[in-house]
Amino acid sequence: MERYEIVKYLEDFKTRLNELETALNIPKIEKLKSELEEKTYKVNFYDDQKKAKEVLQKIKYYNDILREDQDLNNKISDLTVFLELFDAGEDVLNEIKKEIEYIEVNLKDFEIEILLNKEYDDAGVIIELHPGAGGTEAQDWAEMLFRMYTMYSEKKGFKMNVLDYQDGDEAGLKSVTFEVDGEKAYGLLKSEHGVHRLVRISPFDSNARRHTSFCSCSVTPKMTDFEEIEIRPEEIRVDTYRSSGAGGQSVNTTDSAVRITHLETGIVVQCQNERSQIQNKEKALEVLKAKLHQLNEEKRQEKLDQLIDISINSFGGQIRSYVYHPYRMVKDHRTNYEELENSANDVLNGNLDGFINSFLKSKFNVR
Repeated sequence: MERYEIVKYLEDFKTRLNELETALNIPKIEKLKSELEEKTYKVNFYDDQKKAKEVLQKIKYYNDILREDQDLNNKISDLTVFLELFDAGEDVLNEIKKEIEYIEVNLKDFEIEILLNKEYDDAGVIIELHPGAGGTEAQDWAEMLFRMYTMYSEKKGFKMNVLDYQDGDEAGLKSVTFEVDGEKAYGLLKSEHGVHRLVRISPFDSNARRHTSFCSCSVTPKMTDFEEIEIRPEEIRVDTYRSSGAGGQSVNTTDSAVRITHLETGIVVQCQNERSQIQNKEKALEVLKAKLHQLNEEKRQEKLDQLIDISINSFGGQIRSYVYHPYRMVKDHRTNYEELENSANDVLNGNLDGFINSFLKSKFNVR
């Protein structure tokens, strides 16, 4: 490693950390943390356990940011000192390489952590997949995406629960709704909101022709506070039907599945995976409230549109293409991030970190 390369790394690290510190407003964070700590000194602080817990969690969050920021600043200072000793020998060069590797990894993690501090990023997520026109081709593509998100959730240690699953006519699925819970689940998976396009040689075409399929992915944060959402019985239509997916005792033998239509907005939600009609109705209402909450937010201040920065009102809003013929490439059209050849195959096995990270950085203007 040459001296000019180390200087380049050092300048890059300083610039990236400065961008984060400016966006975070470190002095403001220190002030807010101090104000919250003052509250903990009050005699009646723990009278309201819920509020006390929220305050302590916020203090911890601020402390984590300040500690990570200080650590990176210290490491960059150490690297500056090592640079002055560049000609001291191989041992110093090895230390420089270790410092660069440490800063690169931890600065990248810090960037992503900061990018996931927006409203709802801590929430769980509800995902719906709906294949486009094309029958079996599109339905199979929807099943492939469902598998991709299942594998991604497993890699992240997230808990996944299927709320509604409609089998395809011959293969794949007609629609699926599932929830994912875990640390920053919505913050990470909001990048998947949009239309996904597949190009491949069809396994269902006897002439082995190339086909293009589409599937829409709707991503909604799970809400825990619905105080402002009130759904009156006259505002909805509730239909029951027999579950079609795999299930346990009695799931497929009674009309336990529930479909709820919100009459004013036309929003339709379904749930069939709970054991009783009552449980399915409760879960469906929870999903409906989340959707209504999201709709209200969009109308009031367009917050979610800013977070997601994509609309899927039509299948023209393609966010990503998965091309497996005549070459292998997965490309995100919002960020131009792409994976080629074998890495493109890994994407469908749940390796989405590159796409998610590039999307988050593009929203924050961090390189």
